[in-house]
Amino acid sequence: MDTHTRAERREPVPEPQGARAGAQPDTAAADAVVRISGLSKTYATGFRALEDVDLEIRRGEIFALLGPNGAGKTTLISIVCGIVNASAGQVLVDGYDTVTAYRETRSRIGLVPQELTTDAFESVWNTVSFSRGLFGKARNPGHVEKVLRDLALWDKRNDRIMTLSGGMKRRVMIAKALSHEPRVLFLDEPTAGVDVELRRDMWEVIRLLRATGVTVILTTHYIEEAELMADRVGVINRGRLVVVDEKNALMHELGRKRLTLQLQEPIERIPPALAGRNLALSANGQELTYTYDTQGERTGITALLTELREAGIHFTDLRTDQSSLEEIFVSLVQEGK
Repeated sequence: MDTHTRAERREPVPEPQGARAGAQPDTAAADAVVRISGLSKTYATGFRALEDVDLEIRRGEIFALLGPNGAGKTTLISIVCGIVNASAGQVLVDGYDTVTAYRETRSRIGLVPQELTTDAFESVWNTVSFSRGLFGKARNPGHVEKVLRDLALWDKRNDRIMTLSGGMKRRVMIAKALSHEPRVLFLDEPTAGVDVELRRDMWEVIRLLRATGVTVILTTHYIEEAELMADRVGVINRGRLVVVDEKNALMHELGRKRLTLQLQEPIERIPPALAGRNLALSANGQELTYTYDTQGERTGITALLTELREAGIHFTDLRTDQSSLEEIFVSLVQEGK
């Protein structure tokens, strides 16, 4: 009985004219493993999913693509992976054009989609081995074993997919994507529907992949994933890239710090003498929060403390904290509306 899905049985598409000529890598793109230039996508309905996107992804980095639902994240990934055709623009993977040298580019890419689509009746070992064969790779039981062990699937190798938990099925999808030894791995919402413990395990797997030289690009709604793991962050909204920067630089440049003062005695309102300060009073009147720009030449804290003392307001404790990546993301998306 042929138990493989229709997608897995699909015959290879004939190579387009000129593909062999285009199979030479663009050496100008050697410093970036993925280079996207002027990429746009407009569907037949007129919906514009992407608009003039330019992006370079470096070798060996973890790049997080953030954005609300419908922002264009999955469309962008699908175009790079050859699933969706672009309306305009060019994508190079490892220097090869994804249209004229599609065999070269697809052999270098692994994709873990959002949806868990795999053969429910097949064993873990067989479905991962079969995925390797789809890319014309010779049998390599040693590599398949390593992938399964790295993903804590070795003990499940003979189990049918249908018997696995949701988290284990998602690991199988990653194993399938890694079966042909890609150099670039796309993870579309990799931990959606995964419990906290498995999510942490997945983070460790992603770090391990990066350590082996694999470039990892992930989309996520869990901002803490990007904050914890990503080297760089891109924010996309309504088909346009809002910002792309080093994670730490982004948080330093756009983040704001807050100084929270625990008052000795509660107050009903902020004194008029302090009205010009960027202060907020808690509902119970026991905390004052001062927000200031980390990029400013002066924080204004010294002057603030002096003015508080002159106003007869004393505090027993103070603490500082900085904007999280989630707060920055929300503000960027709102600005882009």
